Amino acid sequence: MMNDEKRNEWRAIFYVQARVAILFVPVVVSLLIIGALAGNDRDPNAVDRTVTGSVR
Repeated sequence: MMNDEKRNEWRAIFYVQARVAILFVPVVVSLLIIGALAGNDRDPNAVDRTVTGSVR
């Protein structure tokens, strides 16, 4: 009897973890796609438009 109760408890924990993981998969995939599309190949000599005149 005790083994069945433990098995059901572990199964319930596994299901909760699986549901949480399923919720986060689209978020992670979206961030990866955004990162891939944004790229990082900027010209090092280009003027940085985010820097204001007072900081230069």
